[in-house]
Amino acid sequence: MPVDDRHHDHDRYHDHHRGDDEDRFEERLGEALRQAGGAYETDRRALVAAGATRGHRLLLRRRAAVVAGVASVALVGLGGALLVPGGDGGRQSVATGAKTPVASATPKTSYTGDQLIGLLEKLLPRGEFGSAEARGTNEKLPPYAQVVYNDGKGKAAVAVGFNRVLPGSEQARQTVECPDKVLTLYDSCVVTRLPDGSALKIFQGYEYPDRRADTKLWTADLVTPKGQHVNVSEWNAAAEKGAPVSRAEPPLSTPRLKTLATAGAWLGVVDAIPVDPKAPTAAPAQPSGIDGSAVASTLVSLLPKGVEVVAKSGPDSGYAYAVVDDGKGRSLIQINVQPNMSDVEHQLFGAGTETLADGTKVITRQEPGEKGGAGIVMWTADTIRTDGFRVVVSAFNSGSQVTAATRTAPALTAKQLRAIALSAKWRGLG
Repeated sequence: MPVDDRHHDHDRYHDHHRGDDEDRFEERLGEALRQAGGAYETDRRALVAAGATRGHRLLLRRRAAVVAGVASVALVGLGGALLVPGGDGGRQSVATGAKTPVASATPKTSYTGDQLIGLLEKLLPRGEFGSAEARGTNEKLPPYAQVVYNDGKGKAAVAVGFNRVLPGSEQARQTVECPDKVLTLYDSCVVTRLPDGSALKIFQGYEYPDRRADTKLWTADLVTPKGQHVNVSEWNAAAEKGAPVSRAEPPLSTPRLKTLATAGAWLGVVDAIPVDPKAPTAAPAQPSGIDGSAVASTLVSLLPKGVEVVAKSGPDSGYAYAVVDDGKGRSLIQINVQPNMSDVEHQLFGAGTETLADGTKVITRQEPGEKGGAGIVMWTADTIRTDGFRVVVSAFNSGSQVTAATRTAPALTAKQLRAIALSAKWRGLG
């Protein structure tokens, strides 16, 4: 689907018309990049608790099915005649014609939505096309094209989106990084480095991380050394959401998905996107947040006796998790450590907040899990010191938020979570 600068388990992908439809599309632009992006999955409660206006201060966990991507590398095109849609936006037409390259010697300075639809249909294997929608390069939001495609085995939505990322930036890195399987349910994710230095990620997952529907989402994300960013997404249904599954799998195999994402024609589309004169020209310094490895190690040191750590997170700044088992089933424990959160304190600590003698505020919650795994509950202890130093820790009754509950309650009690969040050890990290 079109490039997403931020996630996934919310309703990211929708129709791309103006008005409400465009508002929904902007949600999709929102992970990524993350997934986002990518691709990464962000817990909405964690975001709200962190204060969504915090920008770089928000320490997000990895997105699920990354939707931002990037393409590079030239391609001798796949078969199909260039089909430009009529004014009604919906048509049935069969791609025919010789297999010839789409890229031209003279770069275009702009592309209309109809031209992008034509390019996408040209580059797809021979088949039948239905409704289509797109946005050109001269509009406020990034360009994209989406078509309904049928190779004879059932209708499928196929989309391509375009953007730029700063080479060497965190966004560029995350776009082509596979998500953590503890946090995101997927079947396959492979990242390769192409001969020209571009990075390509092929992801095979699901539109709904909790698998409440059988809609599959496969994506190809590629970032070139210049920061050209192309994302191809495909589904096994005629729409990413709200349409019944029409085939067992999306139509493009991994090799065909790679070929489509790395088509040389797409790079010209990215280059045609107007450059914002106010956009930074160099990657910003890495966030100065607390090292995630230190957070994970401290979390493990504070766990009660009798629980075995079976998995833990990597070095994401400020965020960490551990999966524990007390003999009654796995339980995910996650934690964010965030300095300088005073400006959103009023958003985080309302009714039910306890204020300790030293001014530290504490609030505990017990509520359903955010990501929809069957029977999942989330217990949370949230704390903030007088200088804005915040520690929030949550526990779940499963080893992952996106799989069904494996036990009645989390492995840690609310009292134990409170003790972890209030530990003086966190001060030593930041």
